[in-house]
Amino acid sequence: MTRKIRTTTGWLAIAMPQQLSDITLGQLIAMQSADKLGDLDAVSILSGTPLADLQNILDVKDLEVFNADVASIAHQIKYLYNSDAIPKTVGFMIDGGKREVKVTNNLSMEPAGAYYASRELIADAIAKHIADHGEDDWQETFSPPLTVCAQILAQYFYCRATGKPYNEAAATEFEEQVRQLPITQALPICKYFFLNYPNLSKPRTSFWHRLLQRWSNARG
Repeated sequence: MTRKIRTTTGWLAIAMPQQLSDITLGQLIAMQSADKLGDLDAVSILSGTPLADLQNILDVKDLEVFNADVASIAHQIKYLYNSDAIPKTVGFMIDGGKREVKVTNNLSMEPAGAYYASRELIADAIAKHIADHGEDDWQETFSPPLTVCAQILAQYFYCRATGKPYNEAAATEFEEQVRQLPITQALPICKYFFLNYPNLSKPRTSFWHRLLQRWSNARG
């Protein structure tokens, strides 16, 4: 839904996503990576509106109209983390056109270069978590960083999407394409890899709760 709000330079049209499928993995990464996630930052990331434009809104109360949108998205994301529904296909922009790529039933990480690169990414993420929080019951508190999720998906999809032989540097660059995927497609696939490479007990993913708490603290 698009809303028009008065600013110091005129009227500003802001379109906030209404459905989870309208939000990309890159947007969620930007929210997770923000040092201080305030109201303006969240609206800027979700709507794609430059922060400088939002800073010129005349009446700060006009931003309250977006609270319901953010709350709805937060609710949907909470349930997405609990979903095991793997999409059958995902779409990438390749050579100026959209290409649908089939997601294999067994989600095997191929070829060998992609497998070992992904295994190292997962091992490093787990090792960092244990170093920061301790080894006791680490599976219960582990929450995979979304930046690592994007890197793993780039390894998985590069050859499938481009039809080119595996190249680690090129696969790494393909992450920019992966970040454009809707989170409804990206997160369930990435969740599978973290649960199966190596085998992990299901983690209680608490990122969204931490995100909302940080935003709340910033507003206070």
